[in-house]
Amino acid sequence: MIVRSLNDIEGTDRHIKAASGTWESKRIVLAKEGVGFSLHETVMYAGTETSMWYANHIEAVLCVEGEAELTDEETGETHWIRPGTMYLLNGHERHTMRPKTDFRCVCVFNPPVTGREEHDENGVYPLLTEEA
Repeated sequence: MIVRSLNDIEGTDRHIKAASGTWESKRIVLAKEGVGFSLHETVMYAGTETSMWYANHIEAVLCVEGEAELTDEETGETHWIRPGTMYLLNGHERHTMRPKTDFRCVCVFNPPVTGREEHDENGVYPLLTEEA
């Protein structure tokens, strides 16, 4: 059994801050735990814009605080994401988040991330694995 708090992660290598300065993420469960998914708490900052494309992962996101506009870059469709709203990138959709307030969410990735990934020029995380 693993028990871990967000406070335990603060300031460790599981606490990732984007080079762009637009978001930060606390990686609660990573690939090295061997459970088939990763779990993160992410905060995207008000007034920023982040374009992403998880070509190698499926991501589910549950908003727990704040508001953001989500744009599906493939269809142009927009959605207003508020606390209690979930979105699932089950088709590897290219998407852009535009937080109107600081936006805090809980994210699940499959396959799990290692914590070492960085978005490339297309907003993609590479598919990294952990050595057993």
